[in-house]
Amino acid sequence: MSDTTASSTPPSDRPTAVHPDGDGPGGASGGTPRQVVAWALWDWATQPFNTVIVTFVFTALYLTSDAFLEPSVAVLGSDDPAKERALAGLTSGLGAWVAVGGVLVALLAPVLGQRADAGGRRKAWLGGATLLLVACMLGMFAVRADPAYFVLGAALVSLGSVASEIAGVNYNAMLVRVSTPRTVGRVSGLGWGLGYLGGIVALVLVIVATEADWWGMPTDDGLAYRVIAVGCGLWAVAFAWPLFRYVPEAPPAADRPRVGFFAGYVVLWRDVVALFRSARPTFWFLVASAVYRDGLSAVFTFGAVIAAVSFGFGTQEVMVFGIAANLLAGLSTIVAGRLDDRFGPRAVIIGSLTGLVVCGLAVVALHPLGTIVFWAAGLALTCFVGPAQAASRSLLARVAPPGRESEIFGLYATTGRAVSFLAPSLWALVVALTGATIWGTLAIVAVVIAGLGLMLVVPATTGAAARRP
Repeated sequence: MSDTTASSTPPSDRPTAVHPDGDGPGGASGGTPRQVVAWALWDWATQPFNTVIVTFVFTALYLTSDAFLEPSVAVLGSDDPAKERALAGLTSGLGAWVAVGGVLVALLAPVLGQRADAGGRRKAWLGGATLLLVACMLGMFAVRADPAYFVLGAALVSLGSVASEIAGVNYNAMLVRVSTPRTVGRVSGLGWGLGYLGGIVALVLVIVATEADWWGMPTDDGLAYRVIAVGCGLWAVAFAWPLFRYVPEAPPAADRPRVGFFAGYVVLWRDVVALFRSARPTFWFLVASAVYRDGLSAVFTFGAVIAAVSFGFGTQEVMVFGIAANLLAGLSTIVAGRLDDRFGPRAVIIGSLTGLVVCGLAVVALHPLGTIVFWAAGLALTCFVGPAQAASRSLLARVAPPGRESEIFGLYATTGRAVSFLAPSLWALVVALTGATIWGTLAIVAVVIAGLGLMLVVPATTGAAARRP
């Protein structure tokens, strides 16, 4: 899930598909309760990577901290321009590595997804990507508090993000194996909800360990953060296995030809051209959502970095903020679901993106006022992320051409990943040019504004149609 990144992506950003015959593996009832819980537990198992590693702890409090500055710079005051530029260099470098990961996802995810569908080996691809994700988290134990280890840490975060995204493609596709058209929303929501809850529980455990002074364990050389990463890896192993034991595999897709790696891009291009010709409003929505969803992912990828570097949040503040942000994101999405039914998903998306822009600009404009700004505007901003993601899925589900829902949702995932490097690249560029992390916020806002502008191109009739049951 990537709520928080991603991607980095939170669970609500993962599109769902409906089994073409209207049933899951269990006939009209879909999957058994055990299969449903086993499927949803994967989100619980892997969410700490996004919440703890990518967003609120490992990258924000460790990888972009004084620990990775040259000693002569690290001892300078927090308001020293040289130190500010050095910290900005770390956040810019992290953004560049995340951007590289986004490019890899864009290149690999569509074709790997096609191969998994055609061969009926989604569990195998999901298992391989999950193991790679776990290996990245365990590997972070080697990232010592030394500038020489920064590249290793950033590369592991980037590679872990790639593994998480590739795994998410196949995890999402397996939703149809445990649900029916009547239960797909509830089952998908269970996974999303467990993902948020898993991230919150993991953060609480980190706070408890910090308050207990790590029970006497030495914490020099970044050992506490390195142990946290290992803990997240073991958490994933402990809770992800039920999916592979109890959720049935999908049969090979009879209507999807088995083609070579590069030929897969030819098939993808033909699908996009056909969609442009036959369902243009849906095509433009896919384009718009690809852009603004990248901005939403960047909120959770770099939000805690902004809090720690630009507003001076300490360890406890960042983690408490993370818990509050996840709770508000979940609650606001539940409330927005009622607005979706009443006013249509298009209106919810446009309203949410507008709110994101206003809050983002407030974070930058009111930055001199101190931490209260981020507590207020930052938390308000998180209230708009979940509704935008959930309404996006709702809109697409209702306007997809009949009989092509699975194909359209596949393109939804593909287009989102095709530009997943956009916000991280712009973040890295802006921070590098200005020498201050706070200005990276404008990079995120710019991507959201671009997506909002494209969303306005989507016909209003699309939103109206989406209100119909």
